Amino acid sequence: MSKENFADVNGQHIFYSVHGAGKPLILLHGGINPDSFGSNLAELAKGRQVIAVHLQAHGRTPDTDRPLRCETMGDDVAALIGHLKLGKADVMGYSLGSFVALQTAIRHPDAVDRLVLMAARMRQDDAYPEVVAAFNQLEANAAMLGGSVKASPLGQAYPDVDWTNLFRKVGDLTKRPFDWSADVAKLQARTLLVFADADYLRPEHMVEFWKALGGGQRDAGIDGSLRPANQFAIVPNTTHYTLAVEPMLPEIVERFLGTA
Repeated sequence: MSKENFADVNGQHIFYSVHGAGKPLILLHGGINPDSFGSNLAELAKGRQVIAVHLQAHGRTPDTDRPLRCETMGDDVAALIGHLKLGKADVMGYSLGSFVALQTAIRHPDAVDRLVLMAARMRQDDAYPEVVAAFNQLEANAAMLGGSVKASPLGQAYPDVDWTNLFRKVGDLTKRPFDWSADVAKLQARTLLVFADADYLRPEHMVEFWKALGGGQRDAGIDGSLRPANQFAIVPNTTHYTLAVEPMLPEIVERFLGTA
């Protein structure tokens, strides 16, 4: 049984739903689709309390005149953690949600305990060129894409979303150059990176991200005592677009969140 509510934080009217009981996990969806995790949301909530957040302009969280920026949405998440009096919470994000989760941890380290980043990026050039080109066309194609989604089951589930506006704002966000690699190297939260083996991100980026977190520096030793605190997973037979609903995902995440 889930509970639904809104929180007025950071100038936004944020929708969130609460599932299960136990240590809280803030769950951040991918771009456009607030239901990115499908049935994995319920699986994750079997062992903990999952707080599924709808980001600005997505799902049941209304848009404002503020542009979409990962930094300000990260501030929203930190403000929600404070509003709910959670102290520190684990934060998990997929695709756009992983960028927001990363910024939450960078900008508000006191709000984040452990961090799960699924298909996360450090720089604009870490995706395949055709993916970057497609992102750069989102604004120009917003009316077509928005109309298509409005007529789909997702659009029917969220009839109040201005889908054309959402595609425009996501397009404005994704075309902007960024480089967070220096901040990643300073992350305080213990972090699990999760990628698909057929992701839209180049494999050398995955390794670069892992190395920025202190991974891939040495053999862990026979007893594993020299392994880094952070963890790295590549999920087989999976694409960027199926990663969040992959059935093995909850076990991978729980093994990380449940370790000492």
